[in-house]
Amino acid sequence: MAANPKIVNATPSKSTIHRILKENNLKPHQSRYFLHITDPEFFPKMDHLIKLYLNPPKNLFFFDECPGIQILKRLVPDLRTDETMKRLEEFEYIRNGTLDILAFFNYVDGKVHAECHADHKTDTFLAIFERHVSSYPTNEQLHYVMDNLSTHRGYPFCKAVAELSGVGCPPENELNNLEKRVKWLKSTDKRIVIHFTPYHGSWLNLVEFWFGIINKKVLNESYGSAEELKESFDFFHEEWNSLLAHPFRWSYDGTGLHKKAVNRFIKMLKLAANKLEITSLTKQLRLMSNLFDNYFYEIPRDHWEELFSVLQSQETTIRHSIMNEEGPIKKKNVENALNSFLSVLEDYVLQNDKQEAAT
Repeated sequence: MAANPKIVNATPSKSTIHRILKENNLKPHQSRYFLHITDPEFFPKMDHLIKLYLNPPKNLFFFDECPGIQILKRLVPDLRTDETMKRLEEFEYIRNGTLDILAFFNYVDGKVHAECHADHKTDTFLAIFERHVSSYPTNEQLHYVMDNLSTHRGYPFCKAVAELSGVGCPPENELNNLEKRVKWLKSTDKRIVIHFTPYHGSWLNLVEFWFGIINKKVLNESYGSAEELKESFDFFHEEWNSLLAHPFRWSYDGTGLHKKAVNRFIKMLKLAANKLEITSLTKQLRLMSNLFDNYFYEIPRDHWEELFSVLQSQETTIRHSIMNEEGPIKKKNVENALNSFLSVLEDYVLQNDKQEAAT
């Protein structure tokens, strides 16, 4: 506002802005981000992982990278308030580059194999993966849970998994797309089996909890160089494995999440149907179709009826957005997803109406 006074015909002070926000009960500082379910196959993938956690194999590991950790040197040391001992941090700092942490969390005992590196490129990832696999007997099957980073699903990783499993890797022309590579990596007829989290499902990966701990204990501190950060990390890593390590046991079974996904889509349609990006809309419609086909009874009947009603009321708006889409493939995909799901919901509602009329 100060930089562009002509827009509002004024240059309000900080206190004026604060008063306006307070009078209108606006609290932008309390705004929170949320991670929406976008993967149409989210729930089958989640079910697979939960079953894996409840009946874990002997060797189960969770892998992830924590990339781009900023090495920041605060200009003055942190202080503590006298009354509450609340931590006070100097907001000004000097940047000293970045580091990446790559880590494997052992489901059995909670111990972690982790390394600091300057990057997490394919060669870096393959090297640490090979070192981890090589630390276990060659006659034992190893299971790894990881996310959908392209490095984890590329042909070089397939070749490494095949070599470490003692099997031949299918030629590249047989694994020439993502779906084929993922299917082969997930196959259980080899020593190493990879299990992938759903898109936007990183919270299903237990190593994320460990990253949360190390973020509070190590990464938030002030460091003057990469060597200082690495020294602090190595100290905590050793302390974790020797004194603090413990298994994290999964207990959440997904109850309520199916209904939440449907409710959130209903809200999106009600509030901003005209602002939904076409690719995201396609994924949402496919997700709803998957829920209807495979998890119908996890969602109350009135929620399905409300979703159908809202889709009908917003159909003109949605089809207008589709009409303005320039990409022919995107347009075809979203039209097919919309028509298919509307047809399924319409049949369901009509059938219910007939049953109610008969009774």
